[in-house]
Amino acid sequence: MNQEKALSILKSGKNIFLTGSAGAGKTYVLNQYIQYLKERKIPVSITASTGIAATHLEGTTIHAWSGIGIKNTLSLGNLRDLKEKKYLKKNIEKSKVLIIDEISMLHKKQLDLVNEVLKFFRQTDQAFGGVQLILCGDFFQLPPIGNYGETNRDKFSFMSQAWLDAKLSICYLTDQYRQTDQHLNNILNEIRNGNVSQKSIEILSSNNDELNANEPTKLFTHNLDVDRINSEYLNSIRGEKSNFKAIIKGNLKLAESVKKSIMAPEKLELKVGAKVMFVKNNNEKGYLNGSLGIVLKFNEDNLPVVKLLNGYQITAEAEDWRIEDQNGKLLVSYQQVPLRLAWAITVHKSQGMTLDSAEMDLSKTFEKGQGYVALSRVKSLKGLKLIGFNTITLEVDDLALKADKRFQELSLKAESDFQNKELENLALNFIKKSGGTINLDEIKENKRNLKKGLKIKKKSTYLSTKQLIDEGLSLKNIAKERELSTGTITTHLLKIAELYPATNLSKFKPDKKILSKVKKARNKILKENSGENTISLKPIFELLEGEITYQEIKLALVFL
Repeated sequence: MNQEKALSILKSGKNIFLTGSAGAGKTYVLNQYIQYLKERKIPVSITASTGIAATHLEGTTIHAWSGIGIKNTLSLGNLRDLKEKKYLKKNIEKSKVLIIDEISMLHKKQLDLVNEVLKFFRQTDQAFGGVQLILCGDFFQLPPIGNYGETNRDKFSFMSQAWLDAKLSICYLTDQYRQTDQHLNNILNEIRNGNVSQKSIEILSSNNDELNANEPTKLFTHNLDVDRINSEYLNSIRGEKSNFKAIIKGNLKLAESVKKSIMAPEKLELKVGAKVMFVKNNNEKGYLNGSLGIVLKFNEDNLPVVKLLNGYQITAEAEDWRIEDQNGKLLVSYQQVPLRLAWAITVHKSQGMTLDSAEMDLSKTFEKGQGYVALSRVKSLKGLKLIGFNTITLEVDDLALKADKRFQELSLKAESDFQNKELENLALNFIKKSGGTINLDEIKENKRNLKKGLKIKKKSTYLSTKQLIDEGLSLKNIAKERELSTGTITTHLLKIAELYPATNLSKFKPDKKILSKVKKARNKILKENSGENTISLKPIFELLEGEITYQEIKLALVFL
């Protein structure tokens, strides 16, 4: 399935599992959908299974958002305690869409707990409390951390009851946007299919020539190797170190979790000549998460000036990794120069990155999927030097392999089942159901505000009613859509006539007799109460001795 079709299915309001190979553009599609929702004022909660994945989407961890933390079970008492927390109650009850990225690393018990929490908070038996659920990830990548002795069957979230309850439509992205080398692409596809050919093994075994790149990034499976290599290289450079300490604000407990997952270290030591990697995306400044370079100098503000591999020079100013609640209230802020030493990194930390070149030692691979994650970071075999690998390196989990084949089948079915016209209608209905806006002028204004980094103003209740009037709905149907009484909607008409005078309200106009009687009664009361410009409904109702209902009086006043 291509990205455009997947995005159309996401917009339909269906529960979705968005998957595909590394480099297929899953995060890109998610970001497109998030932008679409924000422009239409549909409340979306952006979460991920890990802190680093959450910061890629400027979201929070699903553990913090749902309140489950590190728990594996929740008692009724636990749920009641959670519901007492106002920020959880407000966010969960307000959300219309819940996104969980890197779902492969979320334990099935935790997905079940999230489902349980949403049902409890929203007082419904619907899966995930009736919100649209978007899961994103690739089960060939790193699996969840579990208890000793647990198999992946015990851990993978697609084995949970919550997964079944959600009735997910599958969108399997098939286009490739990272690998530019067909040979490497074939090898990665063979790994995903669980059938690596002898030819591919021979290519990888012989792919250990020196790279043209100056000191390619080294990938290891263990932290000890990474720390050792980076320290050795930094200490071998003559000159003084410049130190950069992160500034952390907000919830300290949540900050500890975020701090461990953000790739910019809390204490960063640099020297002129140090090999570094940018660890955040910033298209405007010209770098991406994974861009490599060398520290050329430190400017007058002691900020590192980095020369990228393409020759472009960038001053690395502090970036802000933020986690906010849905109202924009800051939960955690982590400010640090967006760099880390890049002579070596772990395979785990490389997940989500695109590397121009890498030297890998995968001889200590201990988890199925590690090799696939590592090899899929580079764009081509020309950018890869493979020092060594073991038998596990080219393996993927058998259960993940079986599930992936089924996901591909279900994606093809979804692609044929959902026709474009039907998807357009579903998308329109989902916006209305979610209380979003379909007004093109308002969407354009929201888009401009988002681009400028401004907060989008809350849509007024009168505008929501006006938009349904413009669609030709009756008072009764508008009240049903808005989940309000017809009396309240009638009151809205009075304000709409004032705020939006061009709105066509003629279909609600009472007959001439009612208009005439209400007009006479109103004028008489105004005359008796000279100096007053407005009167309440009750005096008119009483003067007419109940002959005309309050609703008819309201409607008449709209046109007087």
